Amino acid sequence: MARGLDPAFLQQLKNKNDLVEVIGGYVHLEKKGGNYWACCPFHHEKTPSFSINAAEQFYHCFGCGVSGDVITFIREIESVDFIDAVRILAERAKLPMPEMNFDTEKTMEEKRRRDAVLRILRETAHFYLDNLNSGHADAHVQYILDRRLSSSVVRKFGLGASLDFKSLPQYLLDKGHSREDILESGAVALSEKGGRLIDALGGRLIFPVINALGDVVAFGGRVLGKTDFAKYKNTRETVVFNKSKNLYNINQIKKLKKASGLKDLIMVEGYMDAISLFQAGFCNVVASMGTSLTKDQARLAKRYADDVFISYDGDFAGQKGAIRGLEILRDEQVNVRVVPLPEGLDPDDVIKRQGPEGYRACLDAAMPLVDFKLDVLSRRYDLSRTEEKRAYIAEALKVIGQERSASVREDLLKTLRDKTGTTYESLKRDLENEPEAPQPAAEPAAAPREDNADRLVKACRFILASMLFGAKYAKDFDLSRVRFADPVHTIIADYIQERQKAGERVRASALFELFDENTPELPEILDLSLGERLDGPGAEKYFGDCVRILEQERIDEEIRRLSAACDAETDVQRKKRLTRQIAELTIQRKNL
Repeated sequence: MARGLDPAFLQQLKNKNDLVEVIGGYVHLEKKGGNYWACCPFHHEKTPSFSINAAEQFYHCFGCGVSGDVITFIREIESVDFIDAVRILAERAKLPMPEMNFDTEKTMEEKRRRDAVLRILRETAHFYLDNLNSGHADAHVQYILDRRLSSSVVRKFGLGASLDFKSLPQYLLDKGHSREDILESGAVALSEKGGRLIDALGGRLIFPVINALGDVVAFGGRVLGKTDFAKYKNTRETVVFNKSKNLYNINQIKKLKKASGLKDLIMVEGYMDAISLFQAGFCNVVASMGTSLTKDQARLAKRYADDVFISYDGDFAGQKGAIRGLEILRDEQVNVRVVPLPEGLDPDDVIKRQGPEGYRACLDAAMPLVDFKLDVLSRRYDLSRTEEKRAYIAEALKVIGQERSASVREDLLKTLRDKTGTTYESLKRDLENEPEAPQPAAEPAAAPREDNADRLVKACRFILASMLFGAKYAKDFDLSRVRFADPVHTIIADYIQERQKAGERVRASALFELFDENTPELPEILDLSLGERLDGPGAEKYFGDCVRILEQERIDEEIRRLSAACDAETDVQRKKRLTRQIAELTIQRKNL
């Protein structure tokens, strides 16, 4: 957690990064009462259950149970480790990062490797950029001119040129980087013959891949002439790059969202599609860098927008890719529509031939998944031929049968009627006679966490929560009167008593400095901060009941101990003393 960093610096960091402002940069917030609320960015929900306590500077989701402070939030939302989360917040607050004392050699080596790889990739991007402007990259420049890319867009995307296979490895070695780190970066590979270091994208036009933090993490390259090699190639996965978890142009999407908000995203397949749309004014574009959209990419997209347009190529492979991507996005609770493109054209082609207005018309014609499936299906059949029309109807009814909404099924049947000339009544009868399509299992509603805690544990939770969140009736309570069996409860109680003795304010957000956010008991204690549970009309009485329950348990435990000792005692006088003590405790318990 705070390993290697001065606690005073971390507290200053948190003071300068207001949690509401930070989270508000990622999700839409609404203020209700004393808290801010949002749909949880870490699980799927339609009703907001993600709450931010502005006074105490922590968040808690009453749906999935996640909780934390500003560092935890950045770590989870940006998918980075603790130190990188601190670095992001330090840059945001314009605080210099202090020296860190790492407590293990492994941690130090992991950081060294990651920093070395990022430094090599950054220097490689500058090397490629210098090549493009060197006067020796005629083929690369000509390709850019042929694609009608402006110089400003070329600069914005950091396009570069690899001139050969040898110069990049030598450049990096001359910079003082080790052979091992250079290979670790993925920008350089070993030749098949001789094991020499070579540029992994030798001779290609270079597209730097930049993550949401602004770091160059990989490169894509395009060949410039006819070749047996793949037209596009990415550098391999490394300690800083996993293709399935990145989206091309996500760095500029993040800036756009912070600057002016973001209504939706356009998802394309390749680098040039993204750049071409960006130049045409569609700046809300990302590329999946391949047709197989992954769940991680879908979740990354959802962080920035709830509405996504899939705009893959107009050929059959692209259409199938669009359907797969749409289903993945739909499963992640993203509102998705497919942009139909003319047969054989990709978004870049549409921009070139029809201009921004032509592509805008394609966006306006975007359709839901079931409609798009039917449209793709119709292209496979010649409806002027009786047998093919019948085959199309049979396949179309299977697709329509998967739709749960009766009104949508009715609308689709009418569309199928108009397309095939078959009567609505006969289509409806055939649909009703179709074997029922297996429906995907509905995602179960988040069941309340099973809580087998008896009244003692619940009493401990309520007492600790009342003191953590500053309930007036708990202000002067002497916590030493209570004995806690759970080690988490004991640590929290010790923290509260230390602050009370020092005359300092008890901070609920300190829980995330004392424990990992997944520690058992934390969600149950934080859940008590919702609504009027701690300050409602019955809260003070319940607090007193909880104290009484725990004191009764303490007395009962002592009575049990004395009773066992009395039963085993043979000396009459000692037995009488134990009996008197038991009687006194019994009266004391009755008077509580």
